[in-house]
This record gives sequence, structure tokens and C-alpha cells, in this order.
Amino acid sequence: MSILTIVIIVAVLFGVYFVMTYNTLIKMIEAVRNNQKQIDIQLDRRFKVFESLINVVRKYMDYEQSTLSKVTELRTKAQEAHAAGDEKSRIAAEDGISRIVGGMSFVFEQYPDLKANQNALQLQEEIVSTENKLTFAKQACNDSIEVYNAKKKSLFPSVVVSLAPSKLDMPFEYWQLSQQTVTEQENYRVEL
Repeated sequence: MSILTIVIIVAVLFGVYFVMTYNTLIKMIEAVRNNQKQIDIQLDRRFKVFESLINVVRKYMDYEQSTLSKVTELRTKAQEAHAAGDEKSRIAAEDGISRIVGGMSFVFEQYPDLKANQNALQLQEEIVSTENKLTFAKQACNDSIEVYNAKKKSLFPSVVVSLAPSKLDMPFEYWQLSQQTVTEQENYRVEL
């Protein structure tokens, strides 16, 4: 074998490795973006269900006006931050809405007629369900970001990333999960 043949074989192997690693990283980036879209779907769903709940409970409590104002304000901040590409501000605003939603059960306890209203109960269940789906979507997004970051920082893939940083080096923000959610996940046990 001549040196030229060896150089060609090495170049072809590097080219194949480069293409495979590039495609893998692009797949991972798209997985993160898809997970981010799933979060967006749940955030939109939460806001719509929350608005419906506010309309149902309007006659029962004075609380809902300030709550709706806060949620609307936070939702506007989140949408503006998302449009501006400011994920930290968006995450902070959406987490603020989650805290408000978390306090809704306490408010329901103060209104016995509201607790008996079937529409209000269904909407409250929808909010809880949506918050759970949102938590899972955030966790899936964080997991995909973690896998992507680990891959792009690995020894040989990092060389590929350095050759195409504008396409392969994406700075994704992690979504925070509430401390209660983290504790529940850490303490989860399967009972047999």
C-alpha cells in the first residue's frame, strides 16, 4: 500500500465519521427543538384552560380578577421573551404562572359552591393534568439537552462541532422544575 492510498483511506474514514457525527448532532438538535415545541403546546393549553376556569369561577370570587391579570401579564412577558429569544425570562415568567396555578386548590377550598360546580371541577382537573404534562415535557426537554450537550462535548464529536459551530453548537436553556417536582421524582418508589 502506498502512502497516498493510506491518506485517501484515512480521509474517507474521517469524512464518513464527520458526516455521521454531523447528522447525529443535527438529529439531537431537532429532538431538543421538538421537545421545546411540546412545552409550547402545553403552555398554550394551560393558558386556555386557565382562562376557561376564570370565566367559570368569575361569579364566585373576587380573587380571579387579580389572578387573571397576573397570569395575563406573565403570559405576555413569556411570549415577548420567546419572540426575542430570551429563554431565561420566558422560563421565569412561565414558572410564575405555575406557582399561581399551584395555589388554585387553596382558593377552591374557600368556596364550597365552586367545589360542587362540575365545570369548575373538570377545569381544575384539566389544569392539574396540564401541569403534569408540562412537567413531563420540561423533563424530556432537559433530558434531550443533556444528551446533546454530552455528545457535543465528547472528544471526537467536539472536533466536528468546532468545524461547523454555527450549525452544531446550540446554547439551549434548561427548564427549571419546581423543587417539589424534583423531590417527588427523587423520592418515587414502586410499591409491590
